[in-house]
Amino acid sequence: MASAIAISGNALSSRSLPLKEFRAAQIGPVVQVSTGRRSRRWAVRAVEPTRMAPAAATAEPPVAEADYEKLAAELERASPLEIMDRALDMFGDGIAIAFRVGAEDVALIEYAKLTGRPFRVFSLDTGRLNPETYKFFDTVEKRYDIHIEYMFPEADEVQALVRSKGLFSFYEDGHQECCRVRKVRPLRKALRGLKAWITGQRKDQSPGTRAHIPIVQVDPSFEGVGGGPGSLIKWNPVANVDGKDVWNFLRTMDVPVNSLHSQGYVSIGCEPCTRPILPGQHEREGRWWWEDAKAKECGLHKGNISQEAQKAGVNGNGTTSINSVNGTHDIFESQAIVNLTRPGIENLLKLENRKEAWLVVLYAPWCRFCQAMEGSYIELAKKLSGSGIKVGKFQADGDRKPFAQQELQLGSFPTILFFPKHASRPIKYPSEKRDMDSLLEFISFLQ
Repeated sequence: MASAIAISGNALSSRSLPLKEFRAAQIGPVVQVSTGRRSRRWAVRAVEPTRMAPAAATAEPPVAEADYEKLAAELERASPLEIMDRALDMFGDGIAIAFRVGAEDVALIEYAKLTGRPFRVFSLDTGRLNPETYKFFDTVEKRYDIHIEYMFPEADEVQALVRSKGLFSFYEDGHQECCRVRKVRPLRKALRGLKAWITGQRKDQSPGTRAHIPIVQVDPSFEGVGGGPGSLIKWNPVANVDGKDVWNFLRTMDVPVNSLHSQGYVSIGCEPCTRPILPGQHEREGRWWWEDAKAKECGLHKGNISQEAQKAGVNGNGTTSINSVNGTHDIFESQAIVNLTRPGIENLLKLENRKEAWLVVLYAPWCRFCQAMEGSYIELAKKLSGSGIKVGKFQADGDRKPFAQQELQLGSFPTILFFPKHASRPIKYPSEKRDMDSLLEFISFLQ
């Protein structure tokens, strides 16, 4: 007999159930277990598969942020298994687990399997992972009989970064630029094909950025199918689980883990930016150890950082890097996009007969909606290269904002303008759908 375990908050609860039966069981109603303590613990009750709704029968989820705040409150004390089942039931094939090869991530896959529902898994291959991590990918695929959907960075962007700054520039000027090329942009591309995603974030992982993550939320940084705010939902089933309880679950269920863990690695990322930690060190101290110890994000969960912190220039690693206007990392960085200065965009405004049409985004680097459309805009710029339409950007926050509001129709960030060849006045893009296809359609109507 094996002990079937569901994790909730800091507590573990179990009841006797044959391991084979538990693996095949789907989650049923939860039952309260008397513990003599004020905090509640939950056990999983196996139910007959015929009582569960089929995986194909998924309801179309609402997009109102308030609805998900209410749902997060409802699930605050639910077990990860119950949360996983709810997520897969709501979104079906439109949701996927982000597998970042750590203990929490393989726990998510185990929970997904235990629900008995179909599930998808994707991962980012940055090209700089440890050999042990690549072997672990293979182990997980064979264990769960799944095919992980791998995402890769754009070769030309990696080449440009390495040729201009070398292989290890992050040791000198911070990890954000490399992470943006190798991780954030591929993630944006992956998420644009989804309605929701599931992450292994825990509140105790990074006190500086993850202490208040909810169970479920409207993703504050990325866009999903359809584009625009509210188009992507983010689930964090183990948000309330302590790291030690994750490991208790994995050991009980005999789940394979990355062999790097046995070498002292706790939080695992790319090989040059990850190292083992010593007893007593926080788990995130093994990541980007040359930077701040407790406020580290690579950009995948940048929405955890407050808007105030981003405006102040804090980039998720507790440090700041210089931008020409307000001290934050710049975005929309691509050879296909022209970085317009104020004199440059003033000249563009004055021209009545331009040689080429222009599409220009007015943005602020700290704006999460600007960050969310970065991948789509870069992809659009590459597609329009050589078409007779120039693609540009103009940073319009700080002391440039009054000018942009008065002369460039800036209302909020981002604002997208199209400058036709034979018209003096730019035309403002009216929609919040900022995916490549929507922007191309907008341009085609004005050509």
